Amino acid sequence: MKLPGAIARPSLARRLAILAVGWSLAALLITAIMLGLLFQQAALRRMDATLAELIDQQLPETTIVDGEPVAPPLTDLQALRAFSGRYWQIGVPAPAGGIRFASRSYSLFGYTLRPPPDLLRKLRANPSKPIPFDTRGPQGEAVRGLARYAVIQGVPVVFIFAEDRTSIDRDALNFVVRTSSGFILLAALLVGAIILQVRIGLRPLFALRREVAEVRRGKADRLAGAYPSEVAPLAEELNALLEHNQEVVERQRTHVGNLAHALKTPISVIMTEAEQQPGPLAEVVARQAEAMRRQVDHHLRRARAAARTQGLGERTSVAEVLDELARTLERIFRDKDVRIDWDADEELCFLGERQDLLEIAGNAMENAGKWCRSRVRVRTEELGDSRFLLTVEDDGPGLPPERREEVIRRGARLDENAPGSGLGLSIVDELARAYGGSLELADSPLGGLKVAVRLPQAEA
Repeated sequence: MKLPGAIARPSLARRLAILAVGWSLAALLITAIMLGLLFQQAALRRMDATLAELIDQQLPETTIVDGEPVAPPLTDLQALRAFSGRYWQIGVPAPAGGIRFASRSYSLFGYTLRPPPDLLRKLRANPSKPIPFDTRGPQGEAVRGLARYAVIQGVPVVFIFAEDRTSIDRDALNFVVRTSSGFILLAALLVGAIILQVRIGLRPLFALRREVAEVRRGKADRLAGAYPSEVAPLAEELNALLEHNQEVVERQRTHVGNLAHALKTPISVIMTEAEQQPGPLAEVVARQAEAMRRQVDHHLRRARAAARTQGLGERTSVAEVLDELARTLERIFRDKDVRIDWDADEELCFLGERQDLLEIAGNAMENAGKWCRSRVRVRTEELGDSRFLLTVEDDGPGLPPERREEVIRRGARLDENAPGSGLGLSIVDELARAYGGSLELADSPLGGLKVAVRLPQAEA
């Protein structure tokens, strides 16, 4: 039940970490791509410079014969070897548009490099500027070309020199791979640093959460940690809220006490007067006054329990309360030789006031002592959802299932001859519900009645 809530609930630390890691990784990725492109462009610029030098060397030696450009007999030695990766070709503008190449290097081995369709237009627009371009070589390899426009003996001539760029692309790829490896290591270090930074930066909030949990568990009554300026106002407001809540609870308790005193005293006077003047009217008055007292006790008890459950920091040792009750009730029922066998974890604590646990466990155990033959067994069991189960069993005659609801009703008594007011299990049910718990009645393995009460548990 804890995992789905944790997934659904947004985490500030996770959000900050994801944002920081996302931006860092994106920045590193963009940087790696940009460095690879810059490396490739720098290598291509060096290649363009080399091709421009080759054009400058060939252009002065080129002549025009019968209107056709003729290259000098000795050119770049690398261009004399077939498919060497160094190519050149010289052409003139064609009447139908485009470029007609009249001379080419031996390395092309009869192949003609295909320049871009708009190359001639670009060259004429800026005759003094060489135009670089990319195309395919005679073996399908990627080549880098450089074109230049010149006028020789009145004839416009286009020079194109090209070189295989495969080595440049391979070097650029190797550079990107090696750079990326370094960036991956840097990214791992950055992720670790970001997570560490978030954990350290949010440590005051984690400490605040722990302190609030301590208050809720009853181990502290206020926040006492020293927090940075950004968190300190929140801690101060929480302390103010705790103090205000405690003041409200105290006012409620005082009001309940005053109300109890104001109501019980007149009722006691009425009952006393009715007892001193016997008669039919006195009996009616006494019965109604007794009913009024039960109603007052019931509602005041619920009001006190409601006021107590609003408070924080209340925790009561279950073992101590059971030990005290067992000793007391064994003395009360010593005529029946009642033996109360109880067992509870020493660390188990009730999330509430001691007086309420005394009333819950005391009424359940007292009821068992009244109806048992000689044995009462009390056990506790942690339920794992911040609650625990208190069971009280006896070896008495038990109770039929159809009559168990009657026992829980206020003031109901199945045996009018039995001592008591008949409010025992009703009190247990009311207080358990006030704390968000419940009361269940069942058959006991001992032969009598089993009273099972679910109550909130204070965390260790």
